[in-house]
Parts: sequence; C-alpha cells; structure tokens
Amino acid sequence: MGIRKHGALGDGAGQVAAATHPPATVPDGLMDAFWAYESALTDNDLDALDRLFAPGPTTLRGDANGLLVGHDRISAFRHARGGGPRRRIVEVHVQPIDMSHALVVAVTEFAHGGRGLQTQLWKRTPAGWAVTAAHVAQPAPALDTRIWRVVGDPLIPATGAGPLSGHSLAVKDLYAVAGHRIGAGNPAFLAAAPIQPRHAAAVEALLAAGADLRGIARTDEFAYSLAGTNVHTGTPPNPKAPHRISGGSTSGSASAVSLGHATIGLGTDTGGSIRVPAAYQGLFGFRPTHGSVSTAGLLPLAPSFDTVGWLTRDALLLAAVGDVLLPDSAVRPFGEVVVVPELLALAQPDVAAAVETRVGGWAPRESWDLPDLPAWLTAFQTLQAWEAWQAHGGWLATRLHTLGADVRGRFEAASDVGEDDAAQAAEQVAAARIRIRELVGDRLLVLPSASSVAPPLGQVPPEVRQATMQLTCLAGIGGLPSVSIPTTTADGLPCGVCLVASPGRDRDLLHLTAELPTVSVRPWLRDG
Repeated sequence: MGIRKHGALGDGAGQVAAATHPPATVPDGLMDAFWAYESALTDNDLDALDRLFAPGPTTLRGDANGLLVGHDRISAFRHARGGGPRRRIVEVHVQPIDMSHALVVAVTEFAHGGRGLQTQLWKRTPAGWAVTAAHVAQPAPALDTRIWRVVGDPLIPATGAGPLSGHSLAVKDLYAVAGHRIGAGNPAFLAAAPIQPRHAAAVEALLAAGADLRGIARTDEFAYSLAGTNVHTGTPPNPKAPHRISGGSTSGSASAVSLGHATIGLGTDTGGSIRVPAAYQGLFGFRPTHGSVSTAGLLPLAPSFDTVGWLTRDALLLAAVGDVLLPDSAVRPFGEVVVVPELLALAQPDVAAAVETRVGGWAPRESWDLPDLPAWLTAFQTLQAWEAWQAHGGWLATRLHTLGADVRGRFEAASDVGEDDAAQAAEQVAAARIRIRELVGDRLLVLPSASSVAPPLGQVPPEVRQATMQLTCLAGIGGLPSVSIPTTTADGLPCGVCLVASPGRDRDLLHLTAELPTVSVRPWLRDG
C-alpha cells in the first residue's frame, strides 16, 4: 500500500525534521533509515551514506548524468562531488513489497528552485535497512553552464543556405563571434576581453553554408589541457561514459554534440584537443593538415601546431563540414594501411584490443624503431609552452592566480622556457616532422586516438596523459590530417581509432571515413 505524508518535512536549509511515526503496515525501521539517509545527505556524511547503500557490485544509482553500478562506484562518486544540492522533502510515498523490501518515492524541493523525485528500493540486511537501487530526478537547468557560456535558439542564424542548412553549431570559446567576447575558459580573461566586431573565418564560412550558431561552448582554460575539467565552470558531461571526464580542450563543443544540443562542434586541435574528446565521447573528430583551414579570428595557443577542427555524430556530416572549410582537391584512394605495434603498445590493453578488432587481423604490421618518440614529445611540449607564453604571458604574468592548478602549472613552466630552449626545440620538431612524414609516407597510419577510455572524474593519471600525448603528437608535429573514428572496448566504453594521412590528403581521409564499413578496414585500400 502507499502512504503519503503531506507538508514540509524539512526546512529550506535542507535540515530534515522528525517524521511522523509510520503506520504498522510499513516495515519496522524503514522510515528511520530513510530519514537517517536524508540527514546524512544534508550533512554530506560520507560514511553514513556508504552504510545506507547496500554493499556489492549490483547496487544501482542513476540520475540524468547516467547510471552507476556497484557500491564502490557510487561511493567514489559521492566522495568526488563534494555534497549534493540543498533540498527538503515535501512528500514521501511508501509501497511495501514484503517485510524486508520496500519502494520509497519522495518529492523533493530544492533551495535553488524546482521540484524533483527520488525513488529508492530498500532492503533489510543483517546490518539494517539499505538502498539497493535509487534514481534521482532534479529539475533541468535552463542553461547547463558546464557546456555553454552563452546559448540561443539560435544565438546567430545562418547567413546563407547550403550543404549545412538545418544543422546547428557549437563554437569553442576561442573563436571570434561577432557581438560577443572570447572567454578562453577563464572568467578574468572574459571580463577584460573586447567585443568582437566580426566572426572568425571558420565561423563565417559555416554560417554562410547554412549552419545556425547555437552557442559558444566551454573550453579548458586557454585550451591548455586534454581533460575538460575547467575549475571555474565544471566538467561538461560525457553521456557516452557517465561520470567520466569529457576530454578537452574542446570539451563543451564535444558534449554539446554528444548530447544532441548541436550537430557540429567547432573546436581546435593543437595536441589532441579534437581527437581525445572524440575518443572519450564516441564521436567523429577531424584535425586537418596544419595551415589548410584559416585560423583568422582564433585565439592562439601554439601557432606552430594550432589547427581548426570539428566533431560530429556521423561521418557524412564530418565530411560535409570539410567540404565547406577545406581547399578543393580531387579525391583519390589510399594504397596501403600500416599498423605499428609500438604505437598500439602505448594504449591500455582494452583500447589496444578495440583498435585491433576494428582493424582486423589481416592488416599489415610494421615495426617502427621509435627511441626518440619521448624526446619528440618533449620538444613538442617545450615549443608549445614557449609559444603559449608568447601568446598569453603578457596578460597572465600578473594573473596566474586566476587559473586552475593544472593549467597554472603549465603556464608557470612555460614562463621559464627561454629563447635558446625554444630554438633548440624547434630544430628537434623540424627534424621529427621530416622523420614522421617519411614513416607515414602516402599510407594510412592506424593508431589509438587516445591511450585509454575516459578516466573517471577526478582521476586522470599522469602516465595516461603522457601516453596519449605520445600518440597525438605524431600528427601535431607532422602537421598531418587525422580523423578519430568511434569504437568501443569489450566493456562497452567509447574509444577511438585514429587514421593519420600525409599532408594535403584531408578530403581523401574524410571521403574514406564516410564510406567505412563497421567491422574491418579491408575495403579502405584501393585494391581491397
């Protein structure tokens, strides 16, 4: 039977008042456990919350961000989030199943406004009542500020009609949008930024091709990260891998596309900032040949490596955006695919296995002697750091305190890079570029887009970032076009297969991607 309790059972500050003694038909001790849970939630008493959720791998907790399975994952989520929103209980409904199981549904009211629902399945255990499954519904925000800095319906309508008519665009907050400021993921920078008089070249071209600009999407500060965890605005959600990071620095645009808020995500790729969020969120992502798409109106990070890039949910649209932004060229097939075991070994086993499965066992393996790869990455990072400080050091010199710890650390290190160090790094990069282009030749290089699946929130091991950058820096140093194609691990988590081609073969790569089969790469070859 259902039992309804009217009235405000807690105050506006979230403190729970004593409940009326439940009728005899409600199992003994259930309501005491329910209110103990509410009190623990209000106080963010993590130990009590752990006790009141049933132990074991089958316990469930779901919300709009996704489902957590297992007590350990639920506990880790609670420890990372820093407390829930303040609320009070308006109504409680109980439907006993038997004397050891019951469904409890509560209507909640939040201090920030709006009502929600909390549904819990409780079980009597030897240690007392515990939740075995829970679902939390909260009022959706009018604007998810983790994803968007400003948004409209649309923010700016298309200026023409063309191949992108009917599509919507999320623009990374590094591009000039007429009438708006560039915020670069940093509130202090946004406050001081001038209003832009005209659109960036890429934005203008996409609007002219028929796309509406839905809004300006979040980015990691100054695009100097691969995580997407902006300390000021939070981590954009990853709907394909809930409670894991979104990937940066094109984090907001990627999440907007993955969630269906926009169909095209315009971003940048300097060291992997298109390919990594594409891999983490199961999207198609494209980085063009360096210099092939105009960066006019784009706030730089490291001009030697910066490229315009874009993300979509399907390969045909990815190619359609390329038709708008890339220079014309005849499309021709690739003659050979190469898989390099030394590069596969940089990925974690589940990701390496997913790439192997997508490639198929027939594809030729070619061993590359890459003893200089760590040195190449160091040179890349040194030159990137020097250029980043040249671009932003004048403003940041007295404002490093406005940055999150991770980005601040990179800029502090960048400020110590001297001209001689930068010149030596530039020489190493130039030599590495020649060698990388020789190794790739006119073939199709297949490698993981990122070394791992998206790490859980608050858990980005340095070795994972280092391995990912060893993979992504090859295209960055080589100035090569690359595409990330979504696939999944055996556990169903998204990851990416990256295809890298020689300079100028951007349209070939996009055309091939649009025609890819779902299982094998055999038909990718001219003679396949």
